[in-house]
Amino acid sequence: MSLFDIPSWLKPHFYSGRKFKDLTPLEISDLKERLHRYQTDNPEVSIVIPAWNEENNIFKTLSSLASNNSNRKVEIIVINNNSSDGTQQVLDALHVRSFFQEEQGISHARQMGLLKVKGKYHLCADSDTFYPPGWIDAMVGPMDSSEGCVGVYGRYSFIPAPGANRIALSVYEAITGLLIRLRKYKREHLNVLGFNMGFVTACGKDNGGFEVTEIRKFDNAKDSPHFVEEAEDGRMALNLKKTGKLCLIKSNEARVYTSSRRIVAEGGLFQAFKSRLLLHSNRIGEYIKGAEVE
Repeated sequence: MSLFDIPSWLKPHFYSGRKFKDLTPLEISDLKERLHRYQTDNPEVSIVIPAWNEENNIFKTLSSLASNNSNRKVEIIVINNNSSDGTQQVLDALHVRSFFQEEQGISHARQMGLLKVKGKYHLCADSDTFYPPGWIDAMVGPMDSSEGCVGVYGRYSFIPAPGANRIALSVYEAITGLLIRLRKYKREHLNVLGFNMGFVTACGKDNGGFEVTEIRKFDNAKDSPHFVEEAEDGRMALNLKKTGKLCLIKSNEARVYTSSRRIVAEGGLFQAFKSRLLLHSNRIGEYIKGAEVE
């Protein structure tokens, strides 16, 4: 992974920064054709993407997934969480299987997806994130081969703003990597993020799914009016641990690249770093000695 740039596999899926309406008929036809293999009726793997007003992002995510090199049978399902823009029109144009969830909140969207999937394995993706060519096999492999592994999660990197490099972001990510290792033994559920996680579908369903007390909206930046502490991805992680263990996938094939708009929403990289430094400094003892949350 370069400090200065994004990986080469990611670049074709940017579509030169264009919106969906700017794509040529040939580009739309190519994307639709690549997505066709994800419409199987008997999948082994289900990929679920919640979307709220993502018409100009989700086709890029879908493009990255459509370039995956797995030979497994895979279905892609998008849960349109009450979008008011052209998200549904994009999905229809690309013939992507989708369901409409009018109850606003990402946990509602993820829970609906869990109830709709057909695959033995469930992978969670987000509509502003890009997935490397080996992502599906990297995520599913440990659940296939490791006894007791019922859930997996990978690492992530941020996409810099146009014209910027990744140096500052890489430093931020390196510190996050240290926290991931620190939390793995006592607070592992905090490491599991909804845009890069997976689990055995039956285990997710049987142990409570994504149900939470407070519903997290898509804008969950710290200090935003929608911020809630409990997240559906962490709750799922805790639920999975009732049955088996979680596995951290360290391979770069499980490292996804996601939008930095969350950092922007929190006031920029410096402010986000400062807020997290304060938060995690107060929790170091908990990460090292705290009893696991039930």
